[in-house]
Amino acid sequence: MRALQLLTTTVLLVSTLLAHAEDSLNLTPAQQAELESFAPGVTLTPALAGKLRAIAYDQSRSLDERIDAMQKVAGFTPGNPLKRRICIWDVAGRVGPIYKAAEDQRTRLLEYGVELEVEAYTNEAVVAEDLKAGICDAALMTGLRGRLFNRYTGTIDAIGGLPTDEHMRILLQVLANPKSADKMVSGEYVILGIAPAGGAYVFVNDKAINTLANASGKRVAVLDYDPTQAEMVSQIGATPVASDILSAPNKFNNGVVDVLPAPLVAYEVLELYKGLQPDGGIINYPLAQISMQLIGRKDKFPNEVAQLVREEFYNSYHLIKERLDQEAAKVPQHWFIEIPEGDKQEYEVLMQEARLTLRTQGYYDADMLTLQRKIRCKLEPSRGECANPVE
Repeated sequence: MRALQLLTTTVLLVSTLLAHAEDSLNLTPAQQAELESFAPGVTLTPALAGKLRAIAYDQSRSLDERIDAMQKVAGFTPGNPLKRRICIWDVAGRVGPIYKAAEDQRTRLLEYGVELEVEAYTNEAVVAEDLKAGICDAALMTGLRGRLFNRYTGTIDAIGGLPTDEHMRILLQVLANPKSADKMVSGEYVILGIAPAGGAYVFVNDKAINTLANASGKRVAVLDYDPTQAEMVSQIGATPVASDILSAPNKFNNGVVDVLPAPLVAYEVLELYKGLQPDGGIINYPLAQISMQLIGRKDKFPNEVAQLVREEFYNSYHLIKERLDQEAAKVPQHWFIEIPEGDKQEYEVLMQEARLTLRTQGYYDADMLTLQRKIRCKLEPSRGECANPVE
């Protein structure tokens, strides 16, 4: 993962050299100690910090030029390794593809003077708690869980907000621009990168569950930490069954729930074909676009450093998309259930009503919903919401 390599390399160069205000530097004791350890004799002034910030955000430079310039300004020479702990949520743990990709970078990163500790987690709730506790310097998790750390980026996965992967690509391009940098910081945390994870589809154990009306009385898996999902399921007359990301697929495969929202990439990895057999199917209409987000502690990863990483994440979009497409292609076509256009319009109305309710409740971020609506209208100007916007 070149993004992880870039992350730790740029952290090594400038993580303690960047100011958070124009007239004061306000370094934490930990940052002051790191500065002295790998850049002895460097006088950190507002002017120097400003210069570094300008370099970090200058997209007219190549990535290598931006890093090289920061090396020169900082007077950096490799010394004692800088240690960072990255926690990776991977449903397959240490044998999973995400964890393996991160592990592959460790040897090369040592050449840059970075000692990277990569820890695999199969429980997403634990990785989130360890990030809060400072056990992890950064953690990779779903955007749904990431809402706990940044409501703006946590609204990317809003139901119906991004109808297709092209909508997601445009959104991530906007978020990777330095103009969005301020939105990437919330409290003690900073968004280091966002990657697509594919559309969320509805898996059902009976093809007859192909309309909202037919979902009434059925058992639907919902995330146990997200009460709004249970509320929406109850509104259509279905029964919510609280689950976590790992247990929900097992409940579907074992017949405990009738309906499971999941990305297509989960079909083979989580063996969802077991829950589909013999009479199930997949509604061929994505309810949302799912994201994976790398979230760091701001005292370990200043936003100027994070900007470079966010850009690299976006530059890798096509590679991630190719991998997602390969996994999605493993789903046999006979499982897909086509629904009438009229039903799709009904879904759109229902999903917009849900977004507006959740916005009013403070669950969804209004600015992100507006950005998503602008992207929908950019790709499809004839939509009714474009003439009379409510988001």
